[in-house]
Amino acid sequence: MKVFVTGACGQLGYDVLKELTSRGHIPVASDLSGDAYEGKAEFCKLDITRQDKVLQLLEEIRPQAVIHCAAWTAVDAAEEDECRGKVRSINADGTRYLAKACKKLDIPMMYISTDYVFDGQGTKPWEPDCKKYAPLNVYGRTKLEGELAVAEQLSKFFIVRIAWVFGAHGNNFVKTMLRIAQNHDKITVVNDQIGTPTYTKDLARLLVDMIETDRYGYYHATNEGGYISWYEFALEIFKQAAAMGLEECKETSLSVEPVTTKEYGQSKAARPYNSRLDKSKLSKQGYAPLPDWKDALSRYLKEILSR
Repeated sequence: MKVFVTGACGQLGYDVLKELTSRGHIPVASDLSGDAYEGKAEFCKLDITRQDKVLQLLEEIRPQAVIHCAAWTAVDAAEEDECRGKVRSINADGTRYLAKACKKLDIPMMYISTDYVFDGQGTKPWEPDCKKYAPLNVYGRTKLEGELAVAEQLSKFFIVRIAWVFGAHGNNFVKTMLRIAQNHDKITVVNDQIGTPTYTKDLARLLVDMIETDRYGYYHATNEGGYISWYEFALEIFKQAAAMGLEECKETSLSVEPVTTKEYGQSKAARPYNSRLDKSKLSKQGYAPLPDWKDALSRYLKEILSR
């Protein structure tokens, strides 16, 4: 199967391409620029905010499915006045153009979305078919607009909401914690935002599992292992890193202190307190859940620390 993948230079797109290739599919990678692309799949430069270019390229390539990983993900920067138009053009308009092209070609589209489409309140896990949308920030609003565009245009679609993503090919919370530990002996991490981490290698496996089927709809996907705070995630990162020999991550070298979101007070964009995602629909539809997040973190740290 030939699969067109946007966001090839991002941490998720990179692993999706690798997973497709490992299974014998024919991936076609795309991004705004090929300068950071390190994969081996065919690469096509594409600005998804250009509707004419989107349709022209997909008509030339004739893929059998599209996995749309590209997005503006700089949540705080999205709040800046000079960025808002660009954020909407990428997350909402670009997604709409891809959906229209998929409709014309009569092929399925997979859109990678986020828990930020909800208001992040309460403690009950968000169910994938819940329509009580109330995003707190520009990023969430534009990702929701992308969701609505896909659902309005297509009947053959997957909308997969994810959260707390980390992968080898890009920046993320794990890398940030390890970097800060090199230069600080005390770190504060919020303890009132709750969710579950997601390893891009595990997620890529699931996404390809899904695109090989026609069990369309809304899904939630994170690693298993229960719900935790960012503070608890940080503690486990340092615990595992210390066990792998990183001296700066040991308890004798590093103090990690919990703070509330209000006490932390450094973000321009409001963050959801409740990022719990109900993933039970995956098993009900015959998809294998992702492994436990602690196991995923262990595999990830071994991958990046062995380089």
